[in-house]
This record gives sequence, structure tokens and C-alpha cells, in this order.
Amino acid sequence: MSQLTITRRDAATGPVLEIVGDLDYASAPDLTQALDALTLTDGHLLVLDLAGLDYCDSSGLTGLLAARNLATEHGARIALAAVPENTTRILSITGLDRVFTMHPDASAFRSTAC
Repeated sequence: MSQLTITRRDAATGPVLEIVGDLDYASAPDLTQALDALTLTDGHLLVLDLAGLDYCDSSGLTGLLAARNLATEHGARIALAAVPENTTRILSITGLDRVFTMHPDASAFRSTAC
């Protein structure tokens, strides 16, 4: 099991959360905490960069859905980027591949200059 780390960066489209490690029962509250710290506004795109995601269980999926709900509540959109093959399979099996917009990588969501 690898420890979850979540790093936030800002892109021109809105916040990007880079999620690395295992997103599971023990670490899903970390995602909730990161989401609570976000300020989303109408028109933002919240991107979850999953390139470094090693594992995602049902609690992790619940966390992804919580992110979607938060975005929707604030008039923002959400997208998943660089979704690993094993997570793509889970999203497909559960039908969540039809709920989330997915991008092959996060290169389109570069940090904005400060």
C-alpha cells in the first residue's frame, strides 16, 4: 500500500488535484479534506490528475463522486486526467466512465504563472 498524497495546482481552467498513491477507505478522508479547501466558481473545471494513482477501491470511487458533486454544486465541471488502466476498468464496470469526462493526460492543465 502506498501513502496517498494530494497536491494542488492552479490552471487557467481552475484547480488541479494531483492524486498519487492509494485512494482507499483509509485515505479517502484526505481527498475530502483537499476538496473542502477548494474554492470553485461557476465555469471552473476541477481536474483530478490520476497519473500517479496506484489503487482505488469503492471508498475512492465515493471520493471521486464527492468531487463531482462539489463541482456541480458550485456550477463547475470536473474531469479526470491520466486515469490508470486498472481504475479505468473499475470506472467502466460501475458505469462511472459515462459520468466523468476523461482526458488521456494532464498536459492541457498546466499551472498558471503567479
